[in-house]
Formats: sequence, C-alpha cells, structure tokens
Amino acid sequence: MRASTSSLRTAGGGCLLALGVGAAILCGPANAGESASSPPARIVAIDAPSNLGLRPPRPGHEPGVRRLPEALRGAGLLTALGARDAGRVEPPVYSPRPDPVVGFRNGAALRDYSQRLADRLQPLLRSGDFVLVLGGDCSVLLGSGLALKQRGRYGLAFIDAHDDFSFVRDRKRYHGYFTAAGLDLGLATGHGPAALADLRGQSPYFRTGDVVHLGLVVTPDDKRGYEFETFERSGIHSIDADAIRREGAPAAGRAARARLEAMPTAGFWIHIDADVLAQRIMPAVDSPNPDGLEFAELRAMLAQLLASPKAVGLELTIFDPELDPDGSHARGLSAAIAGAFADSGRWPSPRAAR
Repeated sequence: MRASTSSLRTAGGGCLLALGVGAAILCGPANAGESASSPPARIVAIDAPSNLGLRPPRPGHEPGVRRLPEALRGAGLLTALGARDAGRVEPPVYSPRPDPVVGFRNGAALRDYSQRLADRLQPLLRSGDFVLVLGGDCSVLLGSGLALKQRGRYGLAFIDAHDDFSFVRDRKRYHGYFTAAGLDLGLATGHGPAALADLRGQSPYFRTGDVVHLGLVVTPDDKRGYEFETFERSGIHSIDADAIRREGAPAAGRAARARLEAMPTAGFWIHIDADVLAQRIMPAVDSPNPDGLEFAELRAMLAQLLASPKAVGLELTIFDPELDPDGSHARGLSAAIAGAFADSGRWPSPRAAR
C-alpha cells in the first residue's frame, strides 16, 4: 500500500513515542545497553528462497525473488558480515494456480514450507547466534514467526512500504488468489485462514501490540481498495516514511528500538522488504515505491535496531535479481545492510560489501 499517514502514532491512533523522547532515552552510543564484556553474537545466514507468496509477474513466468540469496551472496554480503553459512531450505515447486481450499495461492505448499523453515531456524535461535534469513518473498515471515513463537513471546520490527495487513475489500472475488507476500503481517498476527495463521496452534506468531511498522507509504487508492481501517485499529505502532524523513532515520530507529525494548518479550525480529526503498534506487521489486527511503536512511534506521541486544535476527525479502541485470542494486542493498551491522557497534568491524 502507498502513503503519507500520520507521524509517530500507533495504528490505533495513540502516540507511539515521540522521537525526541526516544532520542533522549537512547542518546548514548549505538550499542548502549550491552555489557562491554559480553561477546557479540555470531551472524549465521540461511537461505529461504521461497516465491510461493507472490502471483506470477506475467502469464507463464515464475517470480524471480527465488534468486535473492545467490544475488546477495554474490554481492559479498556474507563475506562482509563474516557470517557462518547454515545452508538452504528448499521450497516446494511454485504453482500459479489458485488454491480455493486455503484461499491463498500455493496455500498448502506455504503451510508445509513455513513449518520446515521454522524447524531449521529453531536450533539457530537456540544457539544464541544472530540469524540472517535471505528470502524469498515476504511470506517467509510465517516460518520465522512460528519458530519464534514456539520459543516464547517476541516483538517485530516490520520495515516495509506496505502494511501487508489489510485485505482487499472484495474478498470473495479474490478467494483462492490471495498472496501471502502481501498479507504476511496480517497472517503473522493471526488474521487469516488457520492453515497459514495458526500453524501448530501457535496463533498469533506476533501480538499486534508487539509490532512496530516502519516506512509505510499509503495512497488514497489504497484506502479505497483495501480495508486499511483494520490496520489503523490494529494496535500496531506505525512510523511512516514521511515521519522518518521529517524527524530523521536515526531518531526513528531509536524510537522503534525503545518501544521494542520496553515490551515484555524475549527479544525482537527484524523484517525488511526491499520495496521500502525509493524506486529510483531500488526498482528491482514487484511493487516499486516512488516515495520510499534512501539507502542511507535504511542503513541509519536499521543500525539503531541492530544495536539492541534484544534483536535476535533479520530477514531480507522481495528483491528480484531478474530486474537487476548488472547486479548494481544487489550491491547497493548489500552495502546498506552490511553498513548497518557495522554502524550498530554489536559486531567487530565487518568488512564493507563489494
């Protein structure tokens, strides 16, 4: 969805946390709050190249986000982070056909894949390593969320230009054709069919009050076509793209971190959809965003989140290498992510991505 919503307010209408207050709380070094003697968590990377949550970009063509992991690895991201390689969770074969039983394209395949991904993530989370998931589309959040919920209560920093929560108003027309990549936040917070939203009886994977949404862009057409009022009433805290630009990305990151750290949770997960970036610097996504963030803004905001000792992992989604023939967008995205890790202060001098 597209937007310029209110600034630092909960989706339910109350104030989130004034950026000035957040800055005052966290005005020290980026890694303030960690013990100087505690060793940094190792970064461990796992590939989840699922495209099951997307519709075909054109008839007869499979979505290209399945190549995201190899593109970012090729751009030097894992080398830059000194990350340990935990392998790959291979997805089922993609189908363009509707699924009238679950109501979502590839619904049954997504149900099974999300559980397999959760099972692979469990030992990584138990080890205390910082987990980096290279998607895939946004539906990998279901596997990550399930893995976390099975361990306890976790928060979520959801960085995306769309709310990924609101259903289209004409639900009957799209039954069977819904895409989990466009409704992953709704499903992960318990809104949708049990086959996706209540895996292993663990719904919701994240409570709406434990979610901070960053980077939202909404247009009047989005509000007309989608049940956006459900997002506004959800209790999800939203810091939209306009607020990030107005108050500054570091301050937005500090405000989000303060909110997430104040929650009575065991930690929080970070989800990044590449379409949060402006189309002129990141056109290699299925839904380009003219009003998105700059690489420097994403880096500065993310660094504040990564600085928190409660941050346990991060997933990258939606970047499509088929729309990046010379690899320049993969290199830009990798550099921004590696730079955020370095700026956070939690990891000793990661090397810059190529």
